[in-house]
Amino acid sequence: MMSLKDKYIKEATPKMMKEFGWTTAMRVPRILKVVVNSGIGKIREKKDIVEAVEKQLALITGQKMSPRPARIAIASFKTREGMTIGYKATLRGKRMYDFLDRLINFAIPRMRDFRGIPLKAVDHAGNLTIGIKEHIVFPEMVGEDVRNIFGFEATVVTNAQKREEAISLLNLLGFPMEKK
Repeated sequence: MMSLKDKYIKEATPKMMKEFGWTTAMRVPRILKVVVNSGIGKIREKKDIVEAVEKQLALITGQKMSPRPARIAIASFKTREGMTIGYKATLRGKRMYDFLDRLINFAIPRMRDFRGIPLKAVDHAGNLTIGIKEHIVFPEMVGEDVRNIFGFEATVVTNAQKREEAISLLNLLGFPMEKK
């Protein structure tokens, strides 16, 4: 099976150059990074569950998660400035391609009621944001060890100039985009 990076170099680049009429491969958009983040919300008082969330996200992404503090205090949400309200990891290089490979080939096909990534998930800057409702769709999660199921968000950041270029790139890389 071809890796995602090889697929980009050998298949996506020539097809996009032909499709958009570009003369140089440097014009073809590429994936710059993947940002994975999860809010801990109401469970933040339960330290053991928060630690489990952090550990499981680290297993999924392949790197330690960065705690994200609240910027302002909001009394109705019972948050104080500086309180940890979520976790984030920015993936680049080999870890990014490994994560995307597992996302495309294992996690997305295992999602419940999945009918394709909606085209509106790609913003005007060419970035794709996917919400994953259950983290147990990843192969790293063993069913017996998981006590709490949580969701997280993955943002695939590209350097595409237009939304159409990003959608074409993602389709060629194997992202199961919704049919028009």
